[in-house]
Amino acid sequence: MSTATEAQKPHILVVDDDQEIRSLLSKFLGKHDFRVTIAKDGRDMREHWNDWKIDLIVLDLMMPGEDGLSLCRWVRGGSDVPIIMLTAMGEDVDRIIGLEVGADDYIAKPFNPRELLARIKAVLRRSASAAVPVGAGKEETVRFGEFVLDIGTRTLKKAGADIPLTTGEYDLLVAFIEHPKRVLNRDQLLDMARGRAAIPFDRAIDVQVGRLRKKIEPDIKNPAVIKTVRGGGYMFTADVTRSGGASHG
Repeated sequence: MSTATEAQKPHILVVDDDQEIRSLLSKFLGKHDFRVTIAKDGRDMREHWNDWKIDLIVLDLMMPGEDGLSLCRWVRGGSDVPIIMLTAMGEDVDRIIGLEVGADDYIAKPFNPRELLARIKAVLRRSASAAVPVGAGKEETVRFGEFVLDIGTRTLKKAGADIPLTTGEYDLLVAFIEHPKRVLNRDQLLDMARGRAAIPFDRAIDVQVGRLRKKIEPDIKNPAVIKTVRGGGYMFTADVTRSGGASHG
């Protein structure tokens, strides 16, 4: 029996125009120690967004009016709260577009509520590590080029300004930093970036690399920090200096 108080339970926002899905998820997730708030559309979500402290959003891709992609972009404009997209079809194009605009994971309709529950728990575990110093006993900061990555707080800075990273972008950057100037193929990156359960299909790596490049490359049209190796994968070319004084490269 759970002893968590209502305020201690993770708060899930379900945004879907289908009343049956809203009702199903509200009851199902509620039985599994989550607080659940529902919104029937983007307007409903926007009106109450500032009143809610949300730990994760389950967001339908296709809704009348403002769709899930637009809402995902809007959330990412000011928040890194994890987002799981619900897609009507399991086509790669839907998944890729969702990941491109900042979703952390996706699940195709019709779905088994237990599978969604497992995805929610996995994403929350990954995002929860943001509050826990990673690599105890190791360096706290890593420098490359003009950037400083604080491992303890999972923040990336350039010239003192924060550069927000989603969980997937952070995990991928750490994988590159841990293996600088080495060619890493997609399978290796999938395993390093918190495992295949975190990024469930290999083309998602390409999407995540594209998003990360937009934040760290001086010239996105000619990537120099994360280089594509034809037929091989990707290579992080920057010199990496850790706070302890050791450097790689």
